[in-house]
Amino acid sequence: MITDSLATLQRVFGYESFRPYQEEIIDNLINGFDAFVLMPTGGGKSLCYQIPAIIRNGVGIVVSPLISLMKDQVDALQANGVTAAYYNSTLSAQQAGNVLHQLHSGKLDLLYVAPERLMQSAFIERLQNIDIALIAIDEAHCVSRWGHDFRPDYLRLGELRKNLPNIPTIALTATADPQTRDDAVVRLGLSHAPLYVTGIDRPNIRYMVLEKNRPFEQLKNLLASRKREAGIIYALSRKRVEDIADRLVAHGIDAAAYHAGLSSQNRQTVQDAFLKDELQVVVATVAFGMGIDKPNVRFVVHYDLPKNIESYYQETGRAGRDGLSAETLLLYSMQDVVLIRNLLEKSDNEQQIRIEIQKLNSMVDFAEALTCRRQVLLNYFGEQLKQECGNCDVCLNPPQQYDATLDAQKALSCVYKVGQRFGVRHVISVLRGSHNDRIKRFQHEQLSTFALGKELGEAEWSSIFRQLIHQGYLAQDLSNYGVLKLTSRSRPILKGEMTLLLARPRIKITKKTKRKASKILTEQPYDERLVDQLRELRTRLARRQGVPPYVVFGDATLIQMAQLKPTDATGLLAVSGVGEHKLSKYGNDFLSVIKHFSEEQNATQV
Repeated sequence: MITDSLATLQRVFGYESFRPYQEEIIDNLINGFDAFVLMPTGGGKSLCYQIPAIIRNGVGIVVSPLISLMKDQVDALQANGVTAAYYNSTLSAQQAGNVLHQLHSGKLDLLYVAPERLMQSAFIERLQNIDIALIAIDEAHCVSRWGHDFRPDYLRLGELRKNLPNIPTIALTATADPQTRDDAVVRLGLSHAPLYVTGIDRPNIRYMVLEKNRPFEQLKNLLASRKREAGIIYALSRKRVEDIADRLVAHGIDAAAYHAGLSSQNRQTVQDAFLKDELQVVVATVAFGMGIDKPNVRFVVHYDLPKNIESYYQETGRAGRDGLSAETLLLYSMQDVVLIRNLLEKSDNEQQIRIEIQKLNSMVDFAEALTCRRQVLLNYFGEQLKQECGNCDVCLNPPQQYDATLDAQKALSCVYKVGQRFGVRHVISVLRGSHNDRIKRFQHEQLSTFALGKELGEAEWSSIFRQLIHQGYLAQDLSNYGVLKLTSRSRPILKGEMTLLLARPRIKITKKTKRKASKILTEQPYDERLVDQLRELRTRLARRQGVPPYVVFGDATLIQMAQLKPTDATGLLAVSGVGEHKLSKYGNDFLSVIKHFSEEQNATQV
């Protein structure tokens, strides 16, 4: 039996079946019940409220904090024949008036609005005279002070239950630890609502972490294997963003910078070019990406350490939204930790500082993990992965261990000799015998540990100190410029009473393995030349309409077309992502390309 929700999924969106929990969530909303949903980026959260809004009487009000994401969602819905609009500050007076006219005349299935606009008394009063199908609160973690992206404007959303009673409400997020989730549920008045946790794992994403050592060269090594593929590179400061982008362009890579210091017009130009596949790489601060719904991002690089795991997960989640294989790379150093901690401690809110420092420590634990990174990541969000994932750097290339007792003794002795008053970088300089001004000023070239470790490079010593800190043999006072101090655990090592095994530093990807492919790629082979021709057609159609190519069809849909090679409308409709509206709009064009390709193949074989 095909339900209304399943029929809508197939007819409008072109998907054959639901993912886990989607149908239950959708049917509950259709029947007037609330829900709180924790689902991974790219896991199909939007369908959970879009389908009920289409089926139920009235308009679905979608609360979104991101103007650019509103436009992307509306473009995608309109491409599927759904009547949708957004109401925000980017609209002219005439455009805003047209949207309000559609709203009052009952012509909209969905209306996207920012929380600031929604909670204005005049807008609430306007909505009280409108037939509302449901209220969807996206990025619901923003309502909690424990959330990594807390927004004060979200706090008022709890008032919606009082101002607009008896309307089914769904709150959704992809990034919330149990504490954030529980807080958000209470603040939004959804304590009675069923909680759906579908699992946040993204098996198609490969997680890689390298210790920083000539980071631009490490970045270039990744890009060399990702030619012509779209990617995002995140850096901590505007200056570094621009420097990386300039250096990439100088090396022949099509890249551009994006940060809040650029004009809104420049930012929009970069974002549009990236969405339309006219720009390969965006180098950005965290100001970029939250509003990006681009499904074919194949890699995400963190040039600097993120402030928390939620941000890391959300930013890496912009890769592989189409379900095809994607890769992430985090470059990590202790200097990043010191810098971030100093920035966090400039706040006047002691409680918020405590929360942020706690989250930073968890991020460090992830970066320094010597076990499956996916297990560490999922565990943070309260989810257990029983087996190692086989698709992270630790699983693919387990760290080699060696007897580091002598190296540890040198490191600990040097910390003691400099009076436990200096950070990692200075201690390493002493061990390696550097003759810089700081060493001369403190006369540390006269210490017995000076040049005692000159046989090891800076990257090797950084790794040793990182592990000594992580395992508790050294304490790092991050509130005091990262000063190193011995702990009680260091005594047996210094006295030679124990042997210490450490991992060799991981500064480059040394083992290449076949990337995990999505299920669709393993079902049957396809001709990449046909996919290229379908992409060219997609690009032409998208440019003609002024929309990103993925709004026409995603890469996964094109790959399945190349696999199945449909010859008629019925066959094309069986391809995932082809609904009735897109079939009538684009079907003949894509069938023509497939037919011509097949004829050429047959002629060549004859």
